[in-house]
Amino acid sequence: MVGRSLINISINMKKVKEILKSPWKGSEKTFEMVQEQLREKYNDEVADEFNAETDAMPFSSWLSYGYRVKRGERALKSITFVEVKNDKGEVEKTIRRTCNLFHKKQVERIA
Repeated sequence: MVGRSLINISINMKKVKEILKSPWKGSEKTFEMVQEQLREKYNDEVADEFNAETDAMPFSSWLSYGYRVKRGERALKSITFVEVKNDKGEVEKTIRRTCNLFHKKQVERIA
C-alpha cells in the first residue's frame, strides 16, 4: 500500500504533458482541424498553445491515465485512416474513421 501511495504522489507532482502520451499519428490536417475547433470553443490562445501529442486524446486514453471527461462536454471531431491489409501484408483499402477527442480543458482528475 505504501508503494502505491508513493507512485500516486510522484505522478501528481508531474505536469500533464510529462505523463500523458497521445496516440496522435502526426497528421498536419487533423492537427489544424482540431485546432480550429478549439479556437471556436475557447479562444485563440488555447488554439495557438495546442500540442496534439499531449493535449487531446480519446475518452478511453484519458480514462487509462486517471482522468474523466467533465459532464456536458462535447467531443472534438478528428479523422484517421485505417489501412486494411491482406495476408501478404499489402494494403487493400483505406478506411476513413472519425475520432472523438477531448482536450485537457475538458477533463478532470478522478479522485
